[in-house]
Amino acid sequence: MSKQISLREGLLKAAEKRISKRVSELKQLQKTINDLIKTHDDQQETKIASLVKIYEAMKPKDAARIFEQLDLNTLLIVAERMKERKLAPVMAQMNPEKAKDVTVELSRLRELPLPGTLVIN
Repeated sequence: MSKQISLREGLLKAAEKRISKRVSELKQLQKTINDLIKTHDDQQETKIASLVKIYEAMKPKDAARIFEQLDLNTLLIVAERMKERKLAPVMAQMNPEKAKDVTVELSRLRELPLPGTLVIN
């Protein structure tokens, strides 16, 4: 009986060691994946920041012409990061319907409260 218990304890310890090693490997893999995601996100943010600078440097009429051709999601990614004083003249040059859509979505993204509503933090 004691021999069987010792054998089972040995098997259990070996299994625990394998599990512990596997958990350690998975944690390292998770860290690697998180690092890769952060690197990718940082690279994307750098590219977007570059696009924002390009559009901010353009004449409002030219930027508006391009903005009107962009899909709404791409446009919002850029517009959301633009300085208000640079974005305003561009939107003023845009088709009113597209400018309205951008305004609605930007307010949603920035979570502007509805008039007359109280926001308590």
